[in-house]
Amino acid sequence: MLDLKWIRNDPQALDEAMCARGAEPVSARILSFDAERRQHLTELQTLQSRRNEASREIAAAKAARDEAKAQALIAEVADIKAKIQEGEETERRIDAALADLLAQVPNIPLPDIPVGEDEEGNVEARRIGEKPVFDFAPKEHFELGEALGLMDFDRAARMSGSRFTVLRGDLARLERALGQFMLDLHTREFGYEEISPPLLVRDNALFGTGQLPKFSEDLFRAGDAHWLIPTAEVSLTNLVREEILEEAALPLRFTALTPSFRSEAGSAGRDTRGMLRQHQFYKAELVSITTPETALDEHERMTAAAEEVLKRLGLHYRVMTLCTGDMGFSSRKTYDIEVWLPGQDTFREISSCSVCGDFQARRMNARYRAEGEKQPRFVHTLNGSGTAVGRALIAVMENYQQSDGSIAIPQALRPYLGGQERIGKLA
Repeated sequence: MLDLKWIRNDPQALDEAMCARGAEPVSARILSFDAERRQHLTELQTLQSRRNEASREIAAAKAARDEAKAQALIAEVADIKAKIQEGEETERRIDAALADLLAQVPNIPLPDIPVGEDEEGNVEARRIGEKPVFDFAPKEHFELGEALGLMDFDRAARMSGSRFTVLRGDLARLERALGQFMLDLHTREFGYEEISPPLLVRDNALFGTGQLPKFSEDLFRAGDAHWLIPTAEVSLTNLVREEILEEAALPLRFTALTPSFRSEAGSAGRDTRGMLRQHQFYKAELVSITTPETALDEHERMTAAAEEVLKRLGLHYRVMTLCTGDMGFSSRKTYDIEVWLPGQDTFREISSCSVCGDFQARRMNARYRAEGEKQPRFVHTLNGSGTAVGRALIAVMENYQQSDGSIAIPQALRPYLGGQERIGKLA
């Protein structure tokens, strides 16, 4: 959520940022509600002041035995009380309307973000590694998995519908190995604290990270009070909600390997074959809580941690700076890491690392006390995939496929598979 004082001071900057994001200007509506609210508060304060003054006059009239004046003042106070009560109802209505409007305004892109309408406006920051060379036509992951007898979409569809997959045998083990490898890398080499968080959260947690109220259709509801997490970002970032941290404790770095659940609303017809776009998938999430001064350096550090996963796996990838029209709702700057998939002959996103400024912190009331200061400040939050396990599995399968349909296991994963070097057809 954006700072209302900042909007008052520079409404043009807000509208320019919305325009860059492809959204409608919104400052006039916000300032209209704000002006109405402030005028109404002034009127309430005037009424409250007159009520207090009249109450004192009642006491004076009674002391002077002027009963007529006292009764007239009592009637006036009763009328004022009714007006105050009505005014407080109006205040709550205006506050709710203003809060609802502010809750739907996306974050402000940083000044160096490329302006663009969609993914076509993204800018490549760097490219690492080389495309693998095959002496045969490489297959897509679902062709490989089904031929090996280790990837079953039909049985998954019978029990759960489309966009679910059953992995068997060595592919299930490989998926588990990838998640364990990622956790070990992030905790042992990058200093993230491993967390086992709730997978079910309430409305306020999703509001805090920006998924609600705007993106409810992308989520799965679980009963009346809970939602399934679309990413562990929600659980990890909300670890600091409604807290005041000490500056010395920052940065906080959390990681978790959890299932994620997404409805994939609006993606009908896209990636319907295979497991690129699933309702349920595993992801190693990275979250950092920092001071404003260190957030941008932390963003580079987080992106490097996600990149290291792909480097250790020997995968070719590129890092893209997302343009204003392709950024997430809560982000000020985002790097997407896209891994090369030979079966598709293209790059596909495998990680997204974002710095959010104090946007989420304001929604969660997450603050810290800077050394030597009394007034708390809002923390800055960051999140990233480190990485999506299912897409890493796809990348390993397609990049390490062999001419006989088997899959070589990257060296970094072999210790997690008892030294196994290859995955062959299910016997």
